[in-house]
Amino acid sequence: MPDDTRGPGAQGDTMPEVTVRELVEDPQLTVELRRIAGESGLGRPLRHPRVQKNGLVLAGHYQGVVPTRVQLLGETELSYLDSLSQEGRSVAARGFFSLGLSCVVLSGGREPPRAFVSAAEATGTPLFATASRSSRTINALHAVLDDRLAPHTRLHGVLVDVFGVGILLLGKSGIGKSECALDLVVRGHRLVADDAVEITRRGAVLVGTSPPLTRHHMEVRGLGIMNVQDLFGVASTRHSMQVEFIVRLVRWDVHTEYERLGLDEQTEPLLGLPVPVVTLPVGPGRNIGILVEVAARRHLLLARGISAAQRLAARLDAELQAGES
Repeated sequence: MPDDTRGPGAQGDTMPEVTVRELVEDPQLTVELRRIAGESGLGRPLRHPRVQKNGLVLAGHYQGVVPTRVQLLGETELSYLDSLSQEGRSVAARGFFSLGLSCVVLSGGREPPRAFVSAAEATGTPLFATASRSSRTINALHAVLDDRLAPHTRLHGVLVDVFGVGILLLGKSGIGKSECALDLVVRGHRLVADDAVEITRRGAVLVGTSPPLTRHHMEVRGLGIMNVQDLFGVASTRHSMQVEFIVRLVRWDVHTEYERLGLDEQTEPLLGLPVPVVTLPVGPGRNIGILVEVAARRHLLLARGISAAQRLAARLDAELQAGES
């Protein structure tokens, strides 16, 4: 198994992309896109979840055009093309399609000018038309692209739901992550993923899940691979969970100073978002499952602004000030 020592975002971060073919064939796409030209370019990549609607490009203003975004032209842009002469439409089409665009979508049910079809075919640029209005087309494309192009990573760890808190257990291979998760499941908590955790960023939220092949399964040294749902019932697992908290397990080292007060909450970056983290040393006599439960309860209290360490520190400060007066 891989060694997780470089921070939660270090393993498997990817810059996602989707091809034009994958977009138009996605079953979640709620508008019909009819291909008119550019079949040879269906493998071109889309790397941005936002559709670009820039009418000025037809007037030769190309600044700001991002080729790897879906380019959409609506009724206003097509009406502008209608106002041009045949030569003007040809010039606009050649300039537009010379930009190496991934794909172009025409909304509103309008048939494209012949010059557009010719330029699209000549450059191998996929050209689609839809009967839907621009607003509905944009919303439908955004819904699919937001899902397919969300930043994601795969980590070696365990994700569990403890008191409704998604806790990501990280640590070196053999440190006891799976055993800790099994202890938590026995206590009534829920397993999301063991060994490989797939995490996707959706806005300001991190969502973790398990690869489909290993979902509901856990490997425990000495026992082998087990199906947690078969052993403990359907309530012992869940499909996905928001990642809210990281518990990093390390081997106990007598020469290392560990956190003893808990006054300042530590965070680690994960897909660009700060995630609260605690480091728990693993050693004889320490029940890590119970400590993770307590960490989850403490996290919930901190979210409500309740900190035992800060209250104690405030009381000590007050007594010291009273003694000096």
